[in-house]
Amino acid sequence: MYITDLSKIERVIPKMEGAKDIIKQVPLSKNDGAPLFSFRVFTIEPGGNTPFHEHPFEHMNYVIKGKGVLVMKDSEHTVKEGDFALVLPGEKHQYKNTSENDDFIMICAVPKEYE
Repeated sequence: MYITDLSKIERVIPKMEGAKDIIKQVPLSKNDGAPLFSFRVFTIEPGGNTPFHEHPFEHMNYVIKGKGVLVMKDSEHTVKEGDFALVLPGEKHQYKNTSENDDFIMICAVPKEYE
């Protein structure tokens, strides 16, 4: 068993082409003994976004705080605190913080091999 607190997890600015004003934390991963998934927490600052990208595995997301938009190839979907989102393998996607003042914070679960 492993328990941690998000406030103790290193905050990293990812080097991802197309990313703007985001911070990444990885509270649970294979480094902690997780057998299948890694949990990442992304903080997207006001006006910020993740890259518009795709990959061969699913994302399972939970919005902890704030509101934003999940951009897909042909559509946009508003997401807010308390929402869950499933992005399937091969679906091009991006998260944007649409707030002018508040952070958008979400958990992103991915296969442990990706992290």
